Amino acid sequence: MTDTALVVIDMLNTYEHEDADALVPSVREALPSVRRLIGQARSASAPVIHVNDNFGRWRSHHGELVASALAGRHPELVEPVAPDEDSLFVVKARHSTFYGTPLDYLLGQLGVRHLVLCGQVTEQCVLYSALDAHIRHFDVSVDPRAVAHIDPELADAALRMMETNMSAVLIRPGDSVFGTARA
Repeated sequence: MTDTALVVIDMLNTYEHEDADALVPSVREALPSVRRLIGQARSASAPVIHVNDNFGRWRSHHGELVASALAGRHPELVEPVAPDEDSLFVVKARHSTFYGTPLDYLLGQLGVRHLVLCGQVTEQCVLYSALDAHIRHFDVSVDPRAVAHIDPELADAALRMMETNMSAVLIRPGDSVFGTARA
């Protein structure tokens, strides 16, 4: 059993918003690394937890969010990372994966102490989730290749902030983050 979980942030997206055209190229670039992390987590029997905006649809459930994203402008960016039957799912309404969600409770029930964050958007939801995880005393890792951004300069600054101010580990090629409990 591992104390590490993968948190996949906001990868279910219709790409029908004002920043979509700036975001899509970065999502295309990050997608293979997000898929790689999902595969590594599943191989290590680590929890894969999708945390996603509900886009203001307060009666929606994860199946409906998946269907909406797949019916959106870029289903090819959604389908490869859509939650499977073993994935856990948390709906969020704001930027942080923790704000107003049961994520903290779920992680406690799973015995998770280390979060690997991936998804979108680096300078927004990933950054705020890393901060909220840090103040809750979780160890945090982020793979810079598995996060997508709108603004590359802000994304670089966000990654530096996570590493410097939140003690986040930036995963490098070849690093192993799943499989064994951290001390």
